[in-house]
Amino acid sequence: QVQLTESGGGSVQAGESLTLSCTASRSIISMNVMRWYRQAPGKQRELVATLPARGTESYADSVKGRFTISKDYRTFTVYLLMRNLEAEDTAIYYCNIEGARSGQWGKVEPFNSWGQGTQVTVSA
Repeated sequence: QVQLTESGGGSVQAGESLTLSCTASRSIISMNVMRWYRQAPGKQRELVATLPARGTESYADSVKGRFTISKDYRTFTVYLLMRNLEAEDTAIYYCNIEGARSGQWGKVEPFNSWGQGTQVTVSA
């Protein structure tokens, strides 16, 4: 199974920036769809950003113009650049990647993995 390791969370003041990263392990052939979700206390999980391998990215209305999702195929890492953070952005952020990996004896297998979550806290 492909494991995703997240980092970059922390506590910041409103108006500051943070960059989250999500790095995949194992033998990765391709990343087909990359996503970032978040879940605030007492609220449902929210899709924040989506980056298809062969399409344009999309964002939730609440973060459009402030957040940017990007990727690095060389290191199999997905990033979320968060600018002008607001108190409402406080949540646990999770990355999700769908793709293909090298399985046993050279077979190509699909994967759909999630990161462990990283806390982002924004103070007014």
